[in-house]
Amino acid sequence: MADTKPWWHPEVFAARRDNLERRAAALAATRAFFAGQGFLEAETPALQVSPGLEPHLKAFRTQLREPFAEGGRELWLHTSPEFAMKKLLVAGVPRLYQLARTFRNGERSSTHHPEFTMLEWYRAGAGYQVLMEDCEGLLRACAHALGVIELRWGGKTCDPHALWRRLSVAEAFHEYAGVDLAAAGDDVGALAAEARRLGLTVGEADSFDDVFFRIFLEFIEPHLGVGAPCILYDYPVSMAALSRPKPEAPHLAERFELYVCGLELANAFGELTDAVEQRRRFEADMDLKERLYGERYPIDEDFLAALGHGLPESAGIALGFDRLVMLLTGATSIDDVLWAPVAGG
Repeated sequence: MADTKPWWHPEVFAARRDNLERRAAALAATRAFFAGQGFLEAETPALQVSPGLEPHLKAFRTQLREPFAEGGRELWLHTSPEFAMKKLLVAGVPRLYQLARTFRNGERSSTHHPEFTMLEWYRAGAGYQVLMEDCEGLLRACAHALGVIELRWGGKTCDPHALWRRLSVAEAFHEYAGVDLAAAGDDVGALAAEARRLGLTVGEADSFDDVFFRIFLEFIEPHLGVGAPCILYDYPVSMAALSRPKPEAPHLAERFELYVCGLELANAFGELTDAVEQRRRFEADMDLKERLYGERYPIDEDFLAALGHGLPESAGIALGFDRLVMLLTGATSIDDVLWAPVAGG
């Protein structure tokens, strides 16, 4: 018979206790790092009028009922604290970070959990290159605080103190898949031909992004951040999300992701400040969500009003704190670094 002891049983908990103590040390090191950089720690509500508008994320919906009021108001648990934190940038906070409880429905794997901790930070008056330096400083500070020489995950190792690699998306496609992404441009047919050359199956209805990620996940991602952390930067502008186009190369977005041991750890943007363009992207994303999943999420009009009032030139990043702890401890499952995992059904 399988062992059915709950997570809180002393024998079960004992196997995770060292990871959790190291999590606490990483948390302290994180707060010390940001304090040393002059950041304020923010706390914003998990309940929002819009959970975030990434088309493929699924959110938790709830009803807010006020005392003595008829009915209720639909709210959502945020998938990221981004909208609220950017409002604080508009309000005049120049540097802020948050360790936010974050919620995403329909996600559970060795590296995903329905409730997890997102470390998100923003710098007004800074470009996304400064966030790359923040990432280096933060990972090295946490490793030093825990006495960790190398980060580990999936049988791979990575030295955070080694020279970090900075690789453009186009360079990564050329190096690991032999694909000339610039030549393909935004032509899904040209990219699909390259995918088929690599032995991948491509459907007639697949979009450019579908084909891009099929190549990326199969041939590129597993190699990133092995030996030393890798910053993958300058995504096609179609994958800009909330980032702005590069002024000198408008077909690219000011976006980077941080990879360690083949695991995506963080996603960063030079922030889009144009409220009209942001609305257009939100509506396009919800059109896609409706086509794929038959539902739309509400747009946060207060967020667009804040952008219209004037979001300063800024850069922001979201880092999966639980994944960072996994790398620091060598844990193979996100459940092994959580104090109390959400029970499965």
